[in-house]
Amino acid sequence: MASDSKKQERKSSKGPSPEEILNGFQALRAEQRNLSSKLTEFEAESNEHKMVIATLQNVNEDRRCFRLVGGVLTERKVKDVLPALISNMEKLKELIEKLKEQIQKKGVEINEYREKYNISFRGLDNPNPKQEEQVTSETRGNVLVS
Repeated sequence: MASDSKKQERKSSKGPSPEEILNGFQALRAEQRNLSSKLTEFEAESNEHKMVIATLQNVNEDRRCFRLVGGVLTERKVKDVLPALISNMEKLKELIEKLKEQIQKKGVEINEYREKYNISFRGLDNPNPKQEEQVTSETRGNVLVS
């Protein structure tokens, strides 16, 4: 019992295991992918807003139009809907810029994590397989991601 706890203390004092490092790295990449998918979704929504705004600007203000609000189709006049669409579009632009900044920050965080734990990718970092064999046999603390 006492020897087991000493082994665990030594293990925990060394730092995270390769599996923990890999899981942390994969979590960071998953967060970045989620941010990217949200960015794509909001950019598509912004493009839809642009098309609708361009269409409604050429229409009489008193003409009726339909808008989907919370899953309910509502009937309104163009003069009521157009300002709301323009406001939503501006908010979407701000949100897109914030997401782009977050993605860049997450990329920097991922690169710092890679450098901190010396993570390399097969085929990208070492294109020569013979060189890869030499590197893996010489160093033990590296984590290799495929």
